[in-house]
Amino acid sequence: MIVVGGEALIDLVPVAQPPGALVPRPGGGPYNTALALGRLGARTAFCSRVSADGFGESLLDGLRAAGVDLSLVQRGPEPTTLAVPSLAPDGSAAYRFYVEGTADRLFTLPRALPAGTRALALGTCSLALEPGASAYEALLRRESGRGLLTLLDPNIRPALIGDPTAYRARFLGWLPYVSVLKLSEEDARWLGGRVSDWLAAGPSAVVLTRGAQGLSVRTREGAHYEVPARRVAVADTIGAGDTVNAALLHRLSALPAGDPVDWPAVLAYAAHAAALTCTRAGAEPPYAAELRG
Repeated sequence: MIVVGGEALIDLVPVAQPPGALVPRPGGGPYNTALALGRLGARTAFCSRVSADGFGESLLDGLRAAGVDLSLVQRGPEPTTLAVPSLAPDGSAAYRFYVEGTADRLFTLPRALPAGTRALALGTCSLALEPGASAYEALLRRESGRGLLTLLDPNIRPALIGDPTAYRARFLGWLPYVSVLKLSEEDARWLGGRVSDWLAAGPSAVVLTRGAQGLSVRTREGAHYEVPARRVAVADTIGAGDTVNAALLHRLSALPAGDPVDWPAVLAYAAHAAALTCTRAGAEPPYAAELRG
C-alpha cells in the first residue's frame, strides 16, 4: 500500500463562460496524488483531516470512486480550504488560498499506518501550515525510520510561507528522511539549493519537472537521465505535477527491495500520465487503461 499524506481542498477554477465564473473542483497536491494513484490501480490510502462540510464530502466521494482507502482520514467541523488558481496563457497556474481555521491544518499524527504499507508521500500546503505541518513532519521521520520509501514534493506556495528562511532550513532538515525528492524547476529556484547538495543530504534521487521540457532525474550514484514531455493540447497544468508523483510512486513501490530502477522507463511513464492530465481542465489524472500501449 502507498499512503499519501496532506491536504484536500477545493480549487475554484476559472471558466470561459460565463465570464468571471469559478467552478469548484477537488484539489490539493496530496489529494490529487492519492486520486491519481487510485486511478492507476495502486493500493492507496489517504492520510489527512477533512471537513465534514459539503465540500469535504465531495472530496471523499472522489477518492472512494478511485478506490482509495479512507481509514486514515480524520474529520472535523472546520471548513474546507479553498484555492483560487489564475491561469497564464500557457495553462500554468498561480494560486490564492483561503486557509484560516480550515480542517486540514488540524491534522494529528496517526498511531500507525496500515500493515503492508510500502511508501509514504508528503508535500504542498500541509508542510507549510501549522499545527498540522509538525504532525506530518513527525510522520515522515517515523515512517522513514521504519524503512518505507518516502517521496517529498515541496510544491512551494510562497503565499503560504510567512518566513522563507525558516522554511528553507526546515526543508533541509527533512532531506535525511526522504528517499525521492521530486520538485519543479520553480520550486528549485525558490529553495535556492543545488541538486548535488540535496542528494548528499539523504535522498537517493532528485526528480525535476521542467514543464514543456520534460522530466529529469539525478541519483546519488551520479546517474543523470532526461525524458521529453509529450506534445498535447494543454487545457491547464493543474494536477500535472501531482500525477508525476503518483506515477513515480506506482512504479518505484512495485520494485523488489534492492532492484535497480529503470529511470528512463519510469520517467517516460510519468511524462505520459502528466501529459494526459494537462489535456483536461482541473486536476483530472488518467486511468491505468489510458496509459497502456
